[in-house]
Amino acid sequence: MSKRLGILGAGKVGTTLGRLALAAGWEVLISASPTRPMQAMIVETMLPGARLVPEAQVIADSDIVVLAVPISKVETIDVAALSGKVVIDAMNHWYPVDGAHDAIEDAPSSSHWVASLNPAMRLVKSLNHLGYHDMETDARPAGDPERRAVAAASDDVEARAIVADLLDALGFDPVDLPFADGRHLEGGGPIFGRWVDAAGLRSAISRAKEKAA
Repeated sequence: MSKRLGILGAGKVGTTLGRLALAAGWEVLISASPTRPMQAMIVETMLPGARLVPEAQVIADSDIVVLAVPISKVETIDVAALSGKVVIDAMNHWYPVDGAHDAIEDAPSSSHWVASLNPAMRLVKSLNHLGYHDMETDARPAGDPERRAVAAASDDVEARAIVADLLDALGFDPVDLPFADGRHLEGGGPIFGRWVDAAGLRSAISRAKEKAA
């Protein structure tokens, strides 16, 4: 696999991930909203070395595609084109941004709803439980005792392993979880916004599952 990361969304999460990936030696393709022309200037300023390209090229040419748009905007993406792609769902449902969304709120997790838009995506829920500002400040080289853990939740074992390798390259200790456990990564979950190492992440998820049982 080549090291080409595609990012759909040039907001704070997308640009932060792009910087980490570039620093790790990955090629970065990113698309910005055509209705927000200033985003092109932001990408050029914040991500020197990244390639700002149309959404279709991001999807077609990337090994991993990150969904980093407001979740209420995900249906504006050509989700059908993501069939067979390893896709990271880094999104959260924020009421002040996205408003009410019955389908998301009725699903077991927001990622279950995202997966329903195209079940042929190889979807992995990851990176949504830490803030964009923590992504850069907490990234550490392998073996560092202060390395933060980041979950990768999916039932696609191969896709999960691919994402785990990316997380390791970005500076985090990956922790594999089944897709159903992804709901514990969302707002109000036991590790949302909290620094945890790998053991702490597994323990927190285990306790949350016991409490919900």
